[in-house]
Amino acid sequence: MGRKTVLALFFGLLTGVGQAPFAQTWFAILGLSAVFGLFLTTVSIRQAAWLGWAFGTGYFGLVLNWIVEPFLVDVARHGWMAPFALVGLAAGLALFWALAFGLAKKQGSLLALAVFLTLAELARSYVLTGFPWGLLGYIWLDRGLDQLASVIGPHGLTLLTLLGVWALVGGIRRRSWGALTGLLAGFAGLLAYGLWLAGAAPVPRPDAPIVRLIQPNAPQHQKWDPMLVPMFFQRSLSLTAAAAKPRPDLIIWPETSVPYLLNRSTGPLAQMTEAAGGAPVVFGVQRRDGPRYLNALAVLDRDGVVSTIYDKAHLVPFGEYIPAAALAKRLGITGLADQDGFGFGAGPGLRLLDLPGLGRALPLICYEAIFPHEVVGAPRGDFLLQITNDAWFGNLTGPQQHLAQTRFRAIELGLPMVRAANTGISAVIDGRGRITTRLALGQAGFVDAPLPAALPATIYAKTGDTPLIILLLIATAGLLFSRRQS
Repeated sequence: MGRKTVLALFFGLLTGVGQAPFAQTWFAILGLSAVFGLFLTTVSIRQAAWLGWAFGTGYFGLVLNWIVEPFLVDVARHGWMAPFALVGLAAGLALFWALAFGLAKKQGSLLALAVFLTLAELARSYVLTGFPWGLLGYIWLDRGLDQLASVIGPHGLTLLTLLGVWALVGGIRRRSWGALTGLLAGFAGLLAYGLWLAGAAPVPRPDAPIVRLIQPNAPQHQKWDPMLVPMFFQRSLSLTAAAAKPRPDLIIWPETSVPYLLNRSTGPLAQMTEAAGGAPVVFGVQRRDGPRYLNALAVLDRDGVVSTIYDKAHLVPFGEYIPAAALAKRLGITGLADQDGFGFGAGPGLRLLDLPGLGRALPLICYEAIFPHEVVGAPRGDFLLQITNDAWFGNLTGPQQHLAQTRFRAIELGLPMVRAANTGISAVIDGRGRITTRLALGQAGFVDAPLPAALPATIYAKTGDTPLIILLLIATAGLLFSRRQS
């Protein structure tokens, strides 16, 4: 392993420290700047691509370290897969960055690296169902610039970051102090705008409905233990029935928090209705529809009737379903979270839930909240409602990164979000991405909080990624044309 490869791996790790829970934004900028400088020393397309792959492997290896956690829930069956999952996923996602570095070297331009790396981040959000976890733009959470996601989205924030790094490295390389001064002035202006938005007073809502979030804190290795299932269910009932003034207008249980198939839950639903004391309950449950099992969100109305069901549409590959299932079955490969070893079925897609007295909610089950293009492309409601079981992600980086990404969904749309998570982090988030109330990771309990007001539809809510994609295509065409001319 050469010196440049080791440096690229290290710079990838340094950039990864910009993501939650470390949130060291300036280390990430340093790592990006260093790898841009290292890119300039490459002498061939192949060397540049290898450098990009090493950089990406370091980055994704750190950011996705939680990916081993699901395989450790049942060590006997799946433990052997854990190291292969981390190395394979990190190395596989790094191929997108390798391609970006190689294409940029072919163009012979540092600007091309910023453009192609943004395109690579877009590509990994879509290709093979997509996996936009840990986008580079997320390093700005709680730094003011995160508010620009309401205008340009997370991929636009990634491009802005990389253009800033390009200008910084280019200015230092040419010793262009005037350009660097201009860069700092532009950054200061954007930062001031973002901080102004982030510091804006919450929109008053005197008649705000009260939402109760239930966090039973059932560790994944115990969650389905037949001896413990009744205990966790009773805990959720007790938290639901806990006295408070005023009483909540809506109660939300996490993903798969009802440990019985919906089709066989008459008794448990009656208990939930009694505990809720007249408030509707949103809860996660598995259900069967003919031969298919579905991961669902259901609404139990005040009369104890299941009035609405939403089935999760974007499933986790190898977790909730197995691609090429017939071949996988012959190889003895099964999913981690599926019902019978063959996987869940997918629902028809995102749609709004009408919750009387609260408005229309866009439901998101776990993993669905990490896809900005799907959330912005869904019908606009009055608030976002996520239920999740982050026990799969362990107790370290995974749950905190997941929460960070859901906060970006709120910023992008200008909509509040209510989030119930089995082991945490349950939270109420306003339309600026600010957490108004939360329950700590690994804590059982409930929290009552008013639902924040929705903000007017943001620019990103109206346009999505279309302007950015057009801009990137124009930039790519310009780079190709300039290359031919030279």
